[in-house]
Amino acid sequence: MIVALTITKFRGLTVPFAFIGMAVLRVPLWLNNKCDFWKLMGSGKDARVDLSPDYKHWAVLTTWDNRNDYDHFQHNSVVMKWFKIFGIESFTILLNPLTSHGLWSKQQPFKFDQTNKSASGKIAVITRAAIKFNRLKEFRQNIKRAADAMRIAPGFILSAGMGENPFFDQATFSIWENAESVKNYAYKTFDHADVIKLTRAREWYKEELFARFSIIDSWGTLNGVSIEL
Repeated sequence: MIVALTITKFRGLTVPFAFIGMAVLRVPLWLNNKCDFWKLMGSGKDARVDLSPDYKHWAVLTTWDNRNDYDHFQHNSVVMKWFKIFGIESFTILLNPLTSHGLWSKQQPFKFDQTNKSASGKIAVITRAAIKFNRLKEFRQNIKRAADAMRIAPGFILSAGMGENPFFDQATFSIWENAESVKNYAYKTFDHADVIKLTRAREWYKEELFARFSIIDSWGTLNGVSIEL
């Protein structure tokens, strides 16, 4: 399986076309029988893990059976052409799922080989949660410290916040030097570990997912920085 994530920054004057795209681009994605799973998403401020929405950064996540199907989509689809026409910069990364637990919109979107759960080198992580309405205030009060701790954690490379809506559906994409640095942040960083305990105790989420990936390829820039992976 190929998992593709593209984050695009739109020009200020073309932001209305980003909103239009979030509506009309659902149709070609829905009609594409080679695309197994897709999400059109907004982003946090400056495409970071931030609770404030950023109306210039937008993302599309897709999954494919093979690289040829993705390459055809990348070069020929109205979805990617829309992002290219109205965007001023874009970052794309292709991923291979290693493990995935939980659901996203009642689906398990990332198919992985049960015998291949480890990989050397850099690791990408996607976490996603659908937050309960009556737990939203608690979530917002606590999640910032976990995000701040991530940015200074050993082995952290970059992160981006995304979501189908800016309040109740939150996804975080991050890249790490290796699997060990992911594990150390998740379980040995006090703020993140504490937030995980609160998540379980207070039952913040009605749905959640955690997935790890090896990196196949990447290109482009994010916030003006070329990402070397």
